[in-house]
Amino acid sequence: MSSFASAGSTPNISASAPHRSRERIHPTAVIHPKAELHETVQVGPYAVIGEHVRIAAHTVVGAHVVIDGWTEIGEGNHIFPGAVVGTEPQDLKYSGAPSQVVIGRGNRIREFVTINRATNEGEATLIGDYNLLMAYTHVAHNCVIENQVVITNAVSLAGHIHIESQARIGGMVGIHQFTRIGRLAMVGAMSRVDRDVPPYMLVEGHPARIRGLNLVGLRRAQGMEGSLPLLRQVYRFLYRSGLPLEKALQTLRSSLCVVCNSGAEGERHVLSLQGKEWVDETGSLQHLLQFLEDSLSQPQRRGPLPALRGRGEDSLSTAMQSTSELDD
Repeated sequence: MSSFASAGSTPNISASAPHRSRERIHPTAVIHPKAELHETVQVGPYAVIGEHVRIAAHTVVGAHVVIDGWTEIGEGNHIFPGAVVGTEPQDLKYSGAPSQVVIGRGNRIREFVTINRATNEGEATLIGDYNLLMAYTHVAHNCVIENQVVITNAVSLAGHIHIESQARIGGMVGIHQFTRIGRLAMVGAMSRVDRDVPPYMLVEGHPARIRGLNLVGLRRAQGMEGSLPLLRQVYRFLYRSGLPLEKALQTLRSSLCVVCNSGAEGERHVLSLQGKEWVDETGSLQHLLQFLEDSLSQPQRRGPLPALRGRGEDSLSTAMQSTSELDD
């Protein structure tokens, strides 16, 4: 998993407020004298940028954008008209602490997106690199969005949600606070998500339930297609064997062995199950098992979503195809 923005990180800003290029800043923009903007930053009409804001090179701030609070924005982002970033959290516990929003590089934050800063001092709402947040998305306090995530129009993220890299969230989805969305998971449009979504899964419904593997996303993700046979077997064992999830996890963990190779290849994780062996070439099985174990054991986690009873992993192939444009 690639790295993502973290609290206290510092965007590469080589030119502060006195060196701003007036040619790139619209005369109607309101920018606090102490705000730090790289000389290549573009600011559109009627944008408002607060005192403690720092913006790195080649970022575009559209018309009527508001950026406030202790907000740090990395290189090459495009913030579209009407977006609001870094304002106070919608949390009754907030008492004015200097909390942050930290945004990485290459993100596209579309019209009327709202991103609130964290609740407590020393905390941050974190957005990594190369994400797409479509129009009217709301990102609440203390959320973490890793890298290459696509969030479709009118999605609402409550506080403390963590979305791992390459996940896809369909339009008008509501996600409960403290929920975690796993890597390369797909959440279908208009779903209500109130528990953790395991990596590589397709979930949909009100409430959301696991419908199968995110086959479209796995086939399109670089280097992941070879993991499909292993993940299919693991999915069937976790959700179709009839075992309680905790027991199925214990069996899979005990069936996973480490094989030491000579030379540069190092260690390999091999799953021996039902008389067959699968090599975890990409680490996807390790990540899935750890995600589920943490979801079941950590006190702040809400537990993983269950699978929809009586439905096989291929039962929603039509739905997968109808939502596959989110991966384009």
